[in-house]
Amino acid sequence: MSKILVTGGAGFIGSHVTKILLDSGHKVVVLDNLSQGKKENVDSRAELVVADIRNTPEAAFKDVDSVIHMAGLIVVPESVKDPIKYADNNVIGTIDLLESMRKANVKSIIFSSSACVYGSPENLPIKEDAPVHPDNPYGASKAAIESFLQAYNANFGFNVTILRYFNPYGPGEMHQPETHAIPNFIKAALAKKPIPLYWNGEQIRDFIYIEDLARAHVDVLGQTGYNIFNIGTEKGVVVKDVVYEIFNILGFKVPINNLGKRLGDVQANYASSEKLKKVVGWQAKVSLSEGLKKTIDFYRSILK
Repeated sequence: MSKILVTGGAGFIGSHVTKILLDSGHKVVVLDNLSQGKKENVDSRAELVVADIRNTPEAAFKDVDSVIHMAGLIVVPESVKDPIKYADNNVIGTIDLLESMRKANVKSIIFSSSACVYGSPENLPIKEDAPVHPDNPYGASKAAIESFLQAYNANFGFNVTILRYFNPYGPGEMHQPETHAIPNFIKAALAKKPIPLYWNGEQIRDFIYIEDLARAHVDVLGQTGYNIFNIGTEKGVVVKDVVYEIFNILGFKVPINNLGKRLGDVQANYASSEKLKKVVGWQAKVSLSEGLKKTIDFYRSILK
């Protein structure tokens, strides 16, 4: 079994990945500056180091075999307003982390990238060899990090696995402010308030349940060289159909508040995850309906 350093491990996705690593018998060190993540999200079996990726303490790398890098800013509209913040935090921060890894002689990294790197795709479903042309600065920061990782693979022999997430959702998502669709839909519906919807809900997305997503990180441990994998369900869902499914599960409807267009949004994207299935046997297991039920149960329990 390995010892893994998880950056951003106190966040929504990071805490799920930490738990599944521990359940699989690995040791985990969580590195988080707690600017977005919460201490209570960190599994008690993990060691928590409160620090920034720009100043990772050398001791955090003791006996570490691999880094799963998830720390970063993730809000697309904010990135449109403040591109420099995203370049500084996400890109420069990651280079600082890579340099700390190099000094500690830890040369294996799994990076949480995003479908945002593809921008508006030319073909659907999106395969990993599709052109990278991000439509917003958040996606640009992920694409830039991918380029640096390729350079660290070429120059310093790093083993790099890039996981391009599509649209993760599930229990435990508590961002402040929350900008993701599914938690906002569910919280509004449970509060009997109008559901905020951009583009009349006509966009197409690939919503991947958090436990399926987290499982992929364990499955790709030990990959060598330079790898890129999409993580999605391979099913495109019209966003307004997600709203109707939430109404269906709840047994009641609330009004819809159409917010119009939003800068930085892509009209349609969904994944081909055939490559990941072929290499490690991973595939999504949780249906949208099942995942929404579990997510609704979570928000019901915390909003009481």
